[in-house]
Amino acid sequence: MKSRRARILVIDDTPANLLTLGAALDADFDLQIATSGSTALALALQSPPDLILLDVMMPDMDGYETCRRLKAR
Repeated sequence: MKSRRARILVIDDTPANLLTLGAALDADFDLQIATSGSTALALALQSPPDLILLDVMMPDMDGYETCRRLKAR
């Protein structure tokens, strides 16, 4: 029986950062990608990740507010 790969939620509004992280992590982990805090909240509720990599400086909802809302749920 094959074990489940860990799921990582990557939240960043910079495409180059997402491409770099995706290239580094995709072979070993199931990745969820969000380009905003609100999208990240929806993904995390739908399918809770094992680890979250979160950019702090984002427009609209910054990483700190995203983290507060994730922790509140």
